[in-house]
Amino acid sequence: MQFEPLVEGRLIRRYKRFLADVELSSGEQITAHCPNTGKMTGCAVTGERVWLSVSDNPKRKYPHGWVLAELENRYLACIHSAFANELVEEAILAGGIPALAGYGSVHRECKYGNENSRIDILLSDNSGRPDCYIEVKSVTLLMEDGIGRFPDAVSDRGRKHLRELMAVVAQGHRAVLFYCVQHSGISSVQRAQHVDPLYCQTLGEAIDAGVEVLAYGCTITTEQMYVSHQLPFDDYSL
Repeated sequence: MQFEPLVEGRLIRRYKRFLADVELSSGEQITAHCPNTGKMTGCAVTGERVWLSVSDNPKRKYPHGWVLAELENRYLACIHSAFANELVEEAILAGGIPALAGYGSVHRECKYGNENSRIDILLSDNSGRPDCYIEVKSVTLLMEDGIGRFPDAVSDRGRKHLRELMAVVAQGHRAVLFYCVQHSGISSVQRAQHVDPLYCQTLGEAIDAGVEVLAYGCTITTEQMYVSHQLPFDDYSL
């Protein structure tokens, strides 16, 4: 994923979930759209360097969109959680995810399941092997010693997705939970028992039912970002 030229600034505050006040390098203060519904723990610190996209769409109320944050003066994190789906699709099409290689068709946002869901990515072909349903989650919560945890907030929606994936496995298909780590300081992924124990319990049930879990990190610069390396996932960590 190549970024259009980004504008640098300093975060003043993030508020109302979707808004962030930023002081640009020029000294101008603007309000930017924050494309992240999570708590963004550790990723929204007053005074940190941030990079914003700029849209020329006259219909947009806020032409600036928050894309990157520099954390602890050494890490880069992408706070645009919706980019994760695109990044994973790009990696699959490029053959960068061996466990997901070899399918003839890649589809996005397909309706499925019994709870009115859409799967992020659906892989299929005409070889007769089972379809592969992939639910993508963006990980940016850095804890101790490079450990990234998910979720960063109580996630009823995440539990619903796990139930849907278990049902897919019961029907004879593959189901994959894909943790796309958009934080350069995270070197492994664990579940966040302290944040949402019900999600973590359901995740354990999903793994026991045959849902596969993959975790991959991204290479992140202010010019581009791409899925680049597999990370360990400790499926029994609490």
